[in-house]
Amino acid sequence: MSELEVARSEVRSADIMRIMELIPHRYPFLLIDRVEDIIVGESAVGVKNVTINEQFFQGHFPRQPVMPGVLIVEAMAQTAAVLVVETLDGEAAGKLVYFMTIDSARFRKPVTPGATIKIHVSKDRNRGAVWKFRGEARVDGALVAEAKFSAMIMDD
Repeated sequence: MSELEVARSEVRSADIMRIMELIPHRYPFLLIDRVEDIIVGESAVGVKNVTINEQFFQGHFPRQPVMPGVLIVEAMAQTAAVLVVETLDGEAAGKLVYFMTIDSARFRKPVTPGATIKIHVSKDRNRGAVWKFRGEARVDGALVAEAKFSAMIMDD
């Protein structure tokens, strides 16, 4: 069995401290709290606990707080970035990951305070520094958002 096959067979996870080692995002723009079920080179599940204390709820919308869909897609991208860094065995730690495309984004249900979002991302393919993913966000098993997106890893 090759090293990559061994790594792929190992399921990993990352708590908030590990996430901050792997990607450069910080409060208030770090949008994932944990990453579970990381299968190197394949997929990962990000977890976002949504609270009323989120800054964006002050303006979106004060009387009916709803998490902005673009931030759910950003949480997908951050989950994917953790997957990429783990796949590259830390080589990309701290590097910036820039969106290149966001396709087929759909927002199915509003996400409100008190929700726990499970963000499922899977790699479609990668070539060099460019990676393509599919993402789904679920609350209590119900699909709330989905998108296909690609990103490029860059030195900062």
